[in-house]
Parts: sequence; C-alpha cells; structure tokens
Amino acid sequence: QVQLVESGGGLVQAGGSLRLSCVVSGLMFSKYSMAWYLQVPGKDHELVARITDGGSTIYTDSVRGRFVISRDNAKNTVYLQMNSLTPEDTAMYYCAATFPTFYWGRGIQVTVSS
Repeated sequence: QVQLVESGGGLVQAGGSLRLSCVVSGLMFSKYSMAWYLQVPGKDHELVARITDGGSTIYTDSVRGRFVISRDNAKNTVYLQMNSLTPEDTAMYYCAATFPTFYWGRGIQVTVSS
C-alpha cells in the first residue's frame, strides 16, 4: 500500500518560513519523480514544484526564488522549504508521487497571516 504522509504545515506570519516534509512508503521512492501541489477552496490543484528521480527541479513562477524542493532518498522523504511566505501562499499543500504512477498525499494546511 502506497502512503504519502505530509507534515510541517501550520500557521506562520508573513515573511516567515516553513518546511514541509513528506514521507513515502510502498513504492521505490528513488525511482519516482515527486512534487508538491497546492489547492485553495474552489480551485483545482496547482503544481508548486517538482523534482525528478535525478534531482532536476521545476517551480511555478510565483514561488521561484522563495521555495526549494529537495529529496532524501535514504529517508524516502521529499521536502518543500518555504521562505518569505505571504498570505497568498495560504492553501492546502499536497505531496504527490508523479511518475511513473501518480499518488496523492492527504494534504496539509499552510496558513500565512498578514
């Protein structure tokens, strides 16, 4: 059974930082591309960042330069370091294993207060 479990979310003031973690089990983590998505009420999931099995990364424009995605294959964990947070970053954040098969985590709330 594949499981993706996020942690590290919560409430933070604008300008602050959070680090999200996602521990993955049930698949060969080192062979998977991993990603973080966000979702706000009434809208579809939006890609935030993705990291391939080889370590290549992409970011959506709104977070480039502020967020960093990374992975630790020894710990089956993918991270999202979120810096210089703004209220517009408030959302549910979801970890996902994206390739070769897609799996979602349950999500974790990030709230940025002004």
